[in-house]
Amino acid sequence: MKSLTLLRLVGVLTLLISLAGIPLYGQGQQPSSQDPAAQSQPSGQESSQSQPRIFVGKITKSMGELVFKDDAGTVYKLDNTDQAKSWVGKTVKITGTLDDATKTIHVTNMEAPSS
Repeated sequence: MKSLTLLRLVGVLTLLISLAGIPLYGQGQQPSSQDPAAQSQPSGQESSQSQPRIFVGKITKSMGELVFKDDAGTVYKLDNTDQAKSWVGKTVKITGTLDDATKTIHVTNMEAPSS
């Protein structure tokens, strides 16, 4: 009888020690601190839309529409083709933001490139 009581006591102590260690183990798995600003950062696509960029290439016609073709051969739509009419076939420098989803440049400025 004495050994059964001792065995129960050892079992209960082992259980309590095991349960006490669980919260400590869980805390070790969580990062200690996170920068809240890092969580609110926009994705790469959104940031590319809000940052003005400079594109250099030619204004060309494609399927009846004016488009911009960069030096690498990538074709982009333009949100303002009225501005591009006088640049057809010419090299231009466009300042604007790129909508990656639609491959459209939102033009803020169009001019001849600097030599």
